[in-house]
Amino acid sequence: MTASTTAEPQAPAPRQRRLRTEIPGPASRELQERRANAVAAGVSSVLPVYVTSASGGLLTDADGNVLIDFGSGIAVTNVGHSAPAVVDRVRKQACWFTHTCFMVTPYEGYVEVCEALAELTPGDHAKKSVLFNSGAEAVENAVKIARTATGRQAVVVFDHAYHGRTNLTMGMTAKSVPYKHGFGPFAPEVYRVPGSYPYRDGLSGPEAAALAIDRIEKQIGGDQVAAVVLEPIQGEGGFIEPARGFLPAISAWCRENGVVFVADEVQTGFCRTGSWFASTDEDVVPDLIATAKGIAGGLPLSAVTGRAELLDVVGPGGLGGTYGGNPIACAAALGSIETMKTENLADSAKRIENVVLPRLRALASETGVIGDVRGRGAMLAAEFVKPGTTEPDADLTKRVAAACHRAGVVVLTCGTYGNVVRLLPPLSLSNDLLDEGLSVLEHAVRTEARA
Repeated sequence: MTASTTAEPQAPAPRQRRLRTEIPGPASRELQERRANAVAAGVSSVLPVYVTSASGGLLTDADGNVLIDFGSGIAVTNVGHSAPAVVDRVRKQACWFTHTCFMVTPYEGYVEVCEALAELTPGDHAKKSVLFNSGAEAVENAVKIARTATGRQAVVVFDHAYHGRTNLTMGMTAKSVPYKHGFGPFAPEVYRVPGSYPYRDGLSGPEAAALAIDRIEKQIGGDQVAAVVLEPIQGEGGFIEPARGFLPAISAWCRENGVVFVADEVQTGFCRTGSWFASTDEDVVPDLIATAKGIAGGLPLSAVTGRAELLDVVGPGGLGGTYGGNPIACAAALGSIETMKTENLADSAKRIENVVLPRLRALASETGVIGDVRGRGAMLAAEFVKPGTTEPDADLTKRVAAACHRAGVVVLTCGTYGNVVRLLPPLSLSNDLLDEGLSVLEHAVRTEARA
């Protein structure tokens, strides 16, 4: 079966930011009224502009406004919106078939994605994968695998962690509101220990790791732990990059104690930090790695990849799901991986870092309201504090983000204290758009800091 060669004519993709109305405009506000009557109130949106098309690093809304995207759908569209290789593969696969369920009648695309993951993830050991739909599913299944492999139950996570919204992953997530409040009781045998937050704890990586390990051994017992699960750079918790030496020390302790070391690379994976995976920055090789977000150019797909002997401990039927590894999502992943390779998007992420970090540091020095600038690649953040202190300033953070939104630049906030502006532009974003978006952010910070 082949796709029709007749296509509707398309307007040229926009190449620059353009504001035709206030943000949000009248068409978006009308859609927002419809939404209020049909969509659950528990689903929130950072910026209620209703997108009608997107290309590269630009979003076009229902009012014809064109916004620069510094969010990438929360680190999903690493290859840019509607990347040609992704669109082409998805279109072809949709014409062939959309679903059979891999657990019923399998297909090559699923196998190809697993082969690619074995090639790309850290380590040269034999690896296997299993595919799911979301990051939370991947993390939860990594825990299932670790518990089966070790015969233990305890799962260790860290302060400021975010791992998902399912029952188990809510228990693993640190922040209560909005992720956990009122939703308990949570799954048992989840234990939280201090992580590494250099700006706030002042510890070296080995010092922070020693504190965490001491807590594990005294309060849980190393021989009771099935898995240690951590984000190489914490995402929702505030884009916290651990001090060097922290990850290798935790990984080594896991190895010495027969504990499965799980890297949650849902947000850091697929070239986002300037490497295919953030774990490799200190040559850490996880036993299991959970991925999602950037894997498939915007389609829902996630994976657990790891040591073949671990993946194979679960018996037939113990892993899976109706939609896990959907053929269209697998096609999108193959197109996304192809794009990352051919366009060398890992290096592009480093290019973004080299532009953004100096400007944010200069802005911090100038204004006195940014306590810390951090991150790697195109996963970068500024933590806002009250001048002369380390006291979080969530109100200023909200005002800065809102000012950027009004000017047509999509930025996101995060952090346990709600005081971090995070930047997650598509890795393919041009220097011109990057420069323009940063100028908007700089103006917003200067203006709001004086307010």
